[in-house]
Amino acid sequence: MGQADWACDLAERLLSTTLPRRWTHTQGVAKRAESLTPLLGAEADTLTAAAYLHDIGYAPDLVDTGFHPLDGARYLRDVVKADDVLCRLVAHHSCAVNEALNRNLFDALNAEFDEERPELVEALTYCDMTTGPDGTHLDVADRLAEIHSRYGPEHLVSRSITASTPCILAAVKAVETALSDVRLRTSG
Repeated sequence: MGQADWACDLAERLLSTTLPRRWTHTQGVAKRAESLTPLLGAEADTLTAAAYLHDIGYAPDLVDTGFHPLDGARYLRDVVKADDVLCRLVAHHSCAVNEALNRNLFDALNAEFDEERPELVEALTYCDMTTGPDGTHLDVADRLAEIHSRYGPEHLVSRSITASTPCILAAVKAVETALSDVRLRTSG
């Protein structure tokens, strides 16, 4: 069983019953990750695994700090003894550092989890920020608007997403550019 299969089983167990909409989103994010195989090659399995695991920190049994990247990464590290790369990707997905700052968890996040290689973090951010709550593909601007409408303008998540928007947009652009370059090389 590859990492992605294992991660799918774990995420399904943690999310499908208690948070079915989050599970639907997660499946869509993983599908986007699989689509990056031409770009990532063998690392696509790792990215797909991280995509399945990126939101497990929302699972009611895992909530500790209320900051899902940190709660999910801690569970992966401490309970299931997951690969360090997966833990780091979950901890830092979708420019999580800004929400960590707003929650006064910046020091904890960075002390416990180093950042992962930028191209993998960007790829996970791309997958998450181009997938809507119903698992379908969304333009990044539509995804950001959806998050703001769901939480409202004064919510900590909305404020964090606003601070993260330049990072998110840069990640999406980097991945889209890399995908375009791969397509040009393979078609010509």
